[in-house]
Amino acid sequence: MLIIEVKNLHKNYGNVKAVQGIDFAVEKGEIFGILGPNGAGKTTTLEILEGLNYADVGSVTIVGLDALKQTQAVKKKIGVQLQSEAFFENLQLVELLDLFASFYRTKVNALELLEKVDLQEKAYAYYANLSGGQQRRFSIAASMVNNPEVLFLDEPTTGLDPQARRYVWELIKRIKQTGTTIILTTHYMEEAQLLCNRIAIMDHGKIVKIGSPEELIDSLLARHIISFSSDKYIANEDLRIIYGVKNVRKENGTFHLETEDPNATLYRLLQDSYNSKNNLSNLDIHRPNLEDVFIFYTGHTLRE
Repeated sequence: MLIIEVKNLHKNYGNVKAVQGIDFAVEKGEIFGILGPNGAGKTTTLEILEGLNYADVGSVTIVGLDALKQTQAVKKKIGVQLQSEAFFENLQLVELLDLFASFYRTKVNALELLEKVDLQEKAYAYYANLSGGQQRRFSIAASMVNNPEVLFLDEPTTGLDPQARRYVWELIKRIKQTGTTIILTTHYMEEAQLLCNRIAIMDHGKIVKIGSPEELIDSLLARHIISFSSDKYIANEDLRIIYGVKNVRKENGTFHLETEDPNATLYRLLQDSYNSKNNLSNLDIHRPNLEDVFIFYTGHTLRE
């Protein structure tokens, strides 16, 4: 069952095309990730869906409502955790949650909600006295005061240390288990692969590929990636004719061969290197991962 449907969405800022005709749909109960670098259009896309920004062209349906026209009705059904947040520093966490709940004219058990994000011991603490990871978990708790059907998380772990990041990941998994649909943006490959049922790869305002992590990796049609550096010049065309090679790319002086037969490809590569008296270095063989997928469809690494 579709809970979000986006069609032909466009948003320009002057001459800057922030979002360029994107289409995607989100199934009820899944975690849908938008993966891309800073400036790809991820946050702008979420802001339009959340009713915080306007689209130039396109349509957005959320929980059966026209999100571009029925923004107030949609806001009652969704929760939003922004990429950067600010809270009243002279209020305790329980007071903040009660305040936010009053905006929805609903009652909330603040202690119970804080327990869901493992902050029950900080219930009477002030936001300013929380660690970075605790502040992020509280912002997620605040986004759930209205018991939303859809939860939007914009870069939920940016700026956190590895331990705090993993803590938030476990929290997001627990929220999904309650049946809440989650749409998140991220530029972390590991985060997208670990959390998301499906991922949209976004770059320069466009969605270039959508699928589950497994589907995206399988789309490369390669069982392994062979990477190496070469002392001598090698033309890409000479590498493409090696048996098993499906695709060749060169990045920062390193060749990456996508191959369906790594043994045969490596044998021929080493044989050619020996015959031409060429030294290979930094040789590495690995199975394709999400980073390989991103590079294949965008032509570059995931820039920060």
